[in-house]
Amino acid sequence: MKKIVFVLMSLFGLACANGVDATLEVVKKFGNLPNILVQNVGSDYFEREFSQRIFKMLIADLKVTGHFTVQEEKEVISSEMLVNFDEYRKNKIDLVARIKAEKSESGVIARLHLYDVNSGLVALSKEYKNMQQETYPFLAHKMAIDINAYIKAPSVDWMERMVILAYYTKPGESDIIMSDYTLTYKKKVISGGLNIFPKWANAAQNAFYYTKYLDKPTLFKFDLGTGQNKKMFDSSGMLVASDVSNDENKILVTMAPNEQPDIFMYDITNGALKRLTKYSGIDVSGNFIDNEERVMFISDRLGYPNVFAIPASGEVSGNVEQMVFHGRNNNAANANGNYIVYSSRESNEEFDRNTFNLYLVSTKSDFIRRLSANGVNQLPRFSKDGETIMYIKHEANQSALGIIRLNYNKTLLFPLQGGVIQSMDW
Repeated sequence: MKKIVFVLMSLFGLACANGVDATLEVVKKFGNLPNILVQNVGSDYFEREFSQRIFKMLIADLKVTGHFTVQEEKEVISSEMLVNFDEYRKNKIDLVARIKAEKSESGVIARLHLYDVNSGLVALSKEYKNMQQETYPFLAHKMAIDINAYIKAPSVDWMERMVILAYYTKPGESDIIMSDYTLTYKKKVISGGLNIFPKWANAAQNAFYYTKYLDKPTLFKFDLGTGQNKKMFDSSGMLVASDVSNDENKILVTMAPNEQPDIFMYDITNGALKRLTKYSGIDVSGNFIDNEERVMFISDRLGYPNVFAIPASGEVSGNVEQMVFHGRNNNAANANGNYIVYSSRESNEEFDRNTFNLYLVSTKSDFIRRLSANGVNQLPRFSKDGETIMYIKHEANQSALGIIRLNYNKTLLFPLQGGVIQSMDW
């Protein structure tokens, strides 16, 4: 049982289709970025406040991309106001984004008109709808994605992905919520008892796995469409789903049926459970890598937690590969292509909170890059394109979702009010 507690506390981080003017080419390294002016179009006085929320969110999203120099029109403008292309060119503005949003009986409607100042044409004219008014952040995220696609910049599709996270509400209890990446939209989906380690069950994000502590740790699958909460199986000691195969048929889980944590693969199609690691110490947090031909995991087989990999068929003598050679307490990792991001403990405080920083390394060279500087930075997760990392940051008795834009030297934090984040997936 002491080993199980150690694993939970240390290794899991309780501690466009349109053409584009050539002048809008994005040159990331030299800062030749298109200058965009964002305007809020006013209509009914009572709708202005709601429209302003989407307006402000769009401005923030465009800044997060790293692909624009963003200007904000300070005053609400009239919908009849003409677009003075000559004046905008004089002021070196490349794009003008005008948005208008309003509540309706069917939810919320937002409209975007994007003007290409250099060509003097309407680049985009699009309407966005959501059934629920509280989901308005996603309308802004979709606008930012479309504007970004128009200038043919690297994709920021990750902005509209849902985040699933567990957070502690009081000792021994935790809830699971869904949110946008900024934590502006939040919806509680699981509550009552200890509910931890949510993991998306598919790319569509319409279901997720999570662990609930009953008589034994029990793995559940919650279907967001039907509301069905299906019990999968339980295990003594611990039970955590850490990754899901692309075909959604296999789950990597950490189990400790005999107080010995190991990596197992569960086949949903036939219920078969296969043990992949056979080390006498601690093996946890399995992740598929290399087109699912191998599994990366955390193990203490060097006498301290570090990152290793084995064939997806399982561990046999001599086929365990050490993946990280920097740091002496590396307790969480994620991979994308030839890169691994991991969390490494860098202090050894007996009574105070230790420092955990994030590092990026290449599996093909000696490249290493430090991504954080202070606090407790844990559970890093790559976006699918590998350009963005999300992680959990604990500092000064507060938890936040962190976003690192790797190619743009941008780090942003979005705090969660009233709770401590236990784990997340996106």
